[in-house]
Amino acid sequence: MGDITVMTINLGTAIQSLNKKGGNNHEFIVNGEPTNETEYNSNVNYISGADENGIAIFSDTKPYTWDEVNAEKTLLQTEYDNNEYQRNRADEYPDLKEQLDKLYHDINNGTLDNTGDFYTALKTVKDKYPK
Repeated sequence: MGDITVMTINLGTAIQSLNKKGGNNHEFIVNGEPTNETEYNSNVNYISGADENGIAIFSDTKPYTWDEVNAEKTLLQTEYDNNEYQRNRADEYPDLKEQLDKLYHDINNGTLDNTGDFYTALKTVKDKYPK
């Protein structure tokens, strides 16, 4: 098994998610990682366009409030954390070629049930990392 990586969802990821959910394409710049509304208002700038030299023009308003962005960040982090078992399983399942070989032999040997090598190999990992 590989090293377990702990991922923290950042504010930029949350804004991108809100964009996707809303069918929007708000461009933005995040300085640092704001942790409250004051920091969000100071350190997150949305781009409304560009001037004739291609320099970004920042919007005076924000399409998402701090509460919306922070709630989305929390939701994404919870979803990520709740799916740890999937990432752990993926690291330990036999590779697909090996799984198919086990499946073939189980079919050929008439052991395509919970006693076969294919079933046993996958069940061992699933039992180790339950949902």
